[in-house]
Amino acid sequence: MERFRPLHPIASLRSLDPNVRSLGLVSFFADLSSEIAYPLFPIFVTTVLGVPVALLGVIEGIAEATASITKYPFGQAADYTGRRRPFVLAGYTLGALGKLVIALAAGWPLALAGRFTDRLGKGMRTAPRDDLIAANTKPELQGLAFGLHRSMDTMGAVLGPLVALALVQAHVSLRWIFAIAVVPGLLSVLAIMLFVREHREQPQRRAFRLSLPASPAFRWLLAGSLLFAVGNSSDMFILLKAKDIGLGTSAVILLYVLYNVVYSAGSLPLGGLSDRIGQYPLVIAGYGVFAVVYLGFAGARSGLALAGLFAAYGLYIAATEGTSKALIGRAIPTGERASALGLYYTATGLASFTASTVGGALWSAVGPWATFAFGAAAALAAAALMLLGRGKVRRALAA
Repeated sequence: MERFRPLHPIASLRSLDPNVRSLGLVSFFADLSSEIAYPLFPIFVTTVLGVPVALLGVIEGIAEATASITKYPFGQAADYTGRRRPFVLAGYTLGALGKLVIALAAGWPLALAGRFTDRLGKGMRTAPRDDLIAANTKPELQGLAFGLHRSMDTMGAVLGPLVALALVQAHVSLRWIFAIAVVPGLLSVLAIMLFVREHREQPQRRAFRLSLPASPAFRWLLAGSLLFAVGNSSDMFILLKAKDIGLGTSAVILLYVLYNVVYSAGSLPLGGLSDRIGQYPLVIAGYGVFAVVYLGFAGARSGLALAGLFAAYGLYIAATEGTSKALIGRAIPTGERASALGLYYTATGLASFTASTVGGALWSAVGPWATFAFGAAAALAAAALMLLGRGKVRRALAA
């Protein structure tokens, strides 16, 4: 299936299953909710609750580890039961509940409970949701479907920080902003209840076990993605770079919004392009863009240069995020796909912890340029590794 196919016009969106479009709407509301709350969480915890920065790091570490580690077992659970919608519904419900708990928190234990609940919901829903998208999409439209989903999801990430900024400037208290963020979270739950349906698959009913799918396409993608993830440190570092050259907080937020605008705008056309030229080559190209951008961050000295780099950074993720999911959707059969997606997310998420740890150490010991140079080197190595397996991947997907 890696052979040439005609490029699908935007009109092809009408041929996508209603579930795919509905899950895009769900993710839009959920990401709007998260991006209203997340940028303000460190400020809320340290100023309103009086939590030390060191303890904030522990809270965030537990929260993100929860999201990464739970994606694989919940993916397995979806394959085991043959059901995906209940995990999606429960996961988004927990996301909304977590923000409500934070809004009500009087001390750090409840703030931790809120972040844990929110990230547990993300771990619960991610693999079953993406499996549901893949199961309701023809193989030749996988890139378009995941491109649409990432585009709608990221629209929420564009609007969320802008809403948060407007509320802060209107002197709304941080606690009330978290309460307001619950509303779009509940709308995502309502959208699932009203619009998302599924046909129950034949359950596997096998015991939980750690296993690697036999698909060559999946194995080469996983290998390259793990190598890439080791150098793909937290976006916190590119935001710190902006602060490091003297930009103000509002300018940093606007750069982050620019990145998400490009990400959202690029996801749909690049997803459709991947259906034409293949997802695997587009992921490799995306890693190349990342390497160039990170080298640019290493030497950037002006706000104008950073604006161009943030925009190009949005193109990298638009080229890789949805297309990686689409490749897995094509390579893994129904009944095993949620487990494969969960394994992919858990493995790359854990590798990213290494990246942020190494990136922070290099930043402190050598300088900001070293963090970005390391990331660029890892991306180039990952692209080279995936090029080695391209022939085997092409033959496997065409079989």
